[in-house]
Amino acid sequence: MSITGPVVDAAGEPKLWLTKVIIAFIVFFPYFLYRFAVSFGHPRRWIELVAIGATGALAVWSLALPDIPEQGEPRTASFTIFVAALLIQWSGLSLFVAARLWRAGEGQPTVVRYRMRLLAVGAISLSVVLVLAGVSPSNPSTRFEVLQGLLTLASAFLFFFGFAPPKTLRKAWREPEEDLLRRSVDELLLARDTEDVMRTVLPQMVNIVGARAVALLDASGNVLGAYGIEPTGLETAEGGIRLELAQGAIVVWTSPYAPLFAQEEFELLHSLGGFALLAYERSRLVAKEREAFEEADQLKSNFIALASHELRTPAAVVHGIAATLHLRGDDLSNEQLVKLRQTLYEQTERLRRLIDQLLDLSRLEANGIRLHPQPVKVLSRIQDLLKMLVGERAGDVKLSVPAELETIVDPDAFDRILSNLIVNATRYGSDPIEISAEQQDRHFRLTVEDRGEGVPAEFVPELFERFTRSDPTAPGHGEGAGLGLAIARSYAQAQGGDLLYEPAQPHGARFQLVIPVVRPDQV
Repeated sequence: MSITGPVVDAAGEPKLWLTKVIIAFIVFFPYFLYRFAVSFGHPRRWIELVAIGATGALAVWSLALPDIPEQGEPRTASFTIFVAALLIQWSGLSLFVAARLWRAGEGQPTVVRYRMRLLAVGAISLSVVLVLAGVSPSNPSTRFEVLQGLLTLASAFLFFFGFAPPKTLRKAWREPEEDLLRRSVDELLLARDTEDVMRTVLPQMVNIVGARAVALLDASGNVLGAYGIEPTGLETAEGGIRLELAQGAIVVWTSPYAPLFAQEEFELLHSLGGFALLAYERSRLVAKEREAFEEADQLKSNFIALASHELRTPAAVVHGIAATLHLRGDDLSNEQLVKLRQTLYEQTERLRRLIDQLLDLSRLEANGIRLHPQPVKVLSRIQDLLKMLVGERAGDVKLSVPAELETIVDPDAFDRILSNLIVNATRYGSDPIEISAEQQDRHFRLTVEDRGEGVPAEFVPELFERFTRSDPTAPGHGEGAGLGLAIARSYAQAQGGDLLYEPAQPHGARFQLVIPVVRPDQV
């Protein structure tokens, strides 16, 4: 490469102007590299002014050259000064571009780093070629021309591999990021919980694309995890690149060079994000299963403790009465025998109720309950249950039930639910107790309401849980195993309905049974 041209006698001759235009394009080449380098981030104002001013001045100067010496002819003083100015402009811009690209490659993915540094070295190499051309003698040696040609060819290859490296070369460079992806997937498979998933994957996402921050979102846009940025600051953070996933998205804050130089790395990031969402969902489900298992284990422990306690007490009383009758039965008075028989009946009844509840619970859990809906006269059914459960107090219960009201339910399930509500109202509530029923909106509704203290607000969320009881030290609250309401709701749900609670006004408890109406032809 030699900055010379053909000798022409006339300044306006076409060959001279063609040479001038070629030199003007040479002047603009380092400026184009400069524009490429600063397109990712604006430099200081004075650098911009110097680059534009020097390039524009040299372009005008090249077009104003009076002549251009041919190879082998001595250079004029004005042309030598022009060549010196061109070398300064070219070298200065090339060094700026090389330094900027080299520094920008630090901390970037391997492909990005190599491509940017190849461009930096290419800019330096081309500058060296130009300097050699500028300082070469009028008749350079063959060895010098070969060296100059080799440097020019090397510069071309450096720019080619920097701007458009072959696929095989990019794959070889990308091996560290692919290894990182494989290791990340392996670690995700071993993640114990959702926090472990985020601790594992977010730093790896940052490393794959050389980002400074990253966030993983679910399909609803909720932030599952963030690295390098506070989750609360995502809405105000600027410059994030959003990658849409099948069930969510990744937002990554990286250098401006990465989207241009690291397309394949963003594909790796996309794949890792998909694996991360799958691992997150799996860990969430595992956590739920673990919680359910722990809850079931706790219920089992409660069952064993409560069942043991509830069975031990009446069993001990029954055994004590049986022992007394066996050892001292002939010595007891009639009054003592009557009292013992009454206590024996009460304790065996208590045992029967508990065993029935446990059997109901086991059948409901195993879906072993077979319901047989049939028409039921609601008012007469309620009256029969009141007589059986509260005896003489039945007249104190206010009934607001139409005499003609008839619904289709399973009679046994209906009795189990209503019996529990009546017993609870009489045991824990206070008069007046009211039972009302209606059938409209394709639903049958039965309400049992009392004017007692009601259910403590803090206990309401656990009201229908198994083996749970409110304050056992309160009067009457130590009875039962905490199964009645759980079984009653299960019976209601088995019929497609539900059992609900709300505080009564001004005070008390209000339970409502809601069951969808079944047509006679569906029975």
